[in-house]
Amino acid sequence: MEINAYVLGDHVEMKKKHPCGSFEWEIIRLGADIKIKCCGCGHIVMLQRAKFNKQIKKVVKEEK
Repeated sequence: MEINAYVLGDHVEMKKKHPCGSFEWEIIRLGADIKIKCCGCGHIVMLQRAKFNKQIKKVVKEEK
């Protein structure tokens, strides 16, 4: 099992695109649930960590 460490402000690419056409999301809350914001339209979604880990493709830009 792979352990993924995410930081607030990271930009991630998801496997499926948002209806606005963007694949890129920004992490705005971490915990048991992860809240992400679409970089295309600003829509906010909260996902369970397990579901988020299945849907993520890669970390695009890491916050320093």
